[in-house]
Amino acid sequence: MSLLVVGTMAFDAIETPFGKSDKIVGGAATYIAWSASNFVTQINQVAVVGEDFPATELSALAARGVRNEGVQIKKGEKSFFWSGKYHMDMNTRDTLDTQLNVLADFDPIIPESYQDTEFLMLGNLTPAVQMQVIKRLKNRPKLIVMDTMNFWMEIALDDLKKVLKEVDVLMVNDSEARQLTNEYSLVKAAKKIMGEMGPKYLVIKKGEHGALLFHEDSVFFAPALPLEDVFDPTGAGDTFAGGFIGHLAATKDISFENMKRGIIYGSALASFCVEKFGAERLREITKDDIENRVQEFVSLVQFDIELVD
Repeated sequence: MSLLVVGTMAFDAIETPFGKSDKIVGGAATYIAWSASNFVTQINQVAVVGEDFPATELSALAARGVRNEGVQIKKGEKSFFWSGKYHMDMNTRDTLDTQLNVLADFDPIIPESYQDTEFLMLGNLTPAVQMQVIKRLKNRPKLIVMDTMNFWMEIALDDLKKVLKEVDVLMVNDSEARQLTNEYSLVKAAKKIMGEMGPKYLVIKKGEHGALLFHEDSVFFAPALPLEDVFDPTGAGDTFAGGFIGHLAATKDISFENMKRGIIYGSALASFCVEKFGAERLREITKDDIENRVQEFVSLVQFDIELVD
């Protein structure tokens, strides 16, 4: 089993109605790796950081089985930085500052030791970089999962459509699925994405309202766990992706039925992520915590019913 994760490793500064963080470590690849490391013993990471990125963070990830041979450290340069402020609903936010820094000219390098990748998770990056990664792998992975966002649909739609032809699973939120297809119905949007754009599977994330998994004519819905406290939703989507791909890579089963379980594991991990700022909560949880949380999901949706004539 081998899992390759490509994405950002960065700094965030976050303000929510319930608190505020100073500059903390974030980035899609960071959250994905912390999440997936609960399932797989080796993760091959590809990213770029500046000299300011803490070596202690790379060491902590390495202790969890994350190989950093593909993480470029640019001396004398700064890491990607994002600052945002969330509204009371915790689903909408305002970007206060974005500094691309080393990400502006990111050229992903795939080490030779990563070339046996069976599972590829493409975190949210420019579609051109995502395509570079796919093309630089000598053999096509068993499964390619890709995350993207509305920004690329606005400024790089042609490049995005090219990458979509190469991937197996696309992850977007509900508004992005509608924007990509010009369809309000998520069922119609899913059919258009899977029928015309390339991916065989589609995951539509709906934040506090759960997630949908589509494949051919089958649909699976996983709720979000009702939580008393939500401090920071910033990395929840990436944590969800890490749990999903981590479970699939660990089991080597890419059937629709196993993807359902991956959706539940991803949702469980995401529910931990939002309980503290950054990846702090992900550092604390154990396998028992995860299994107990998964059981909460099972209890949330399980019921007996007797149909009456």
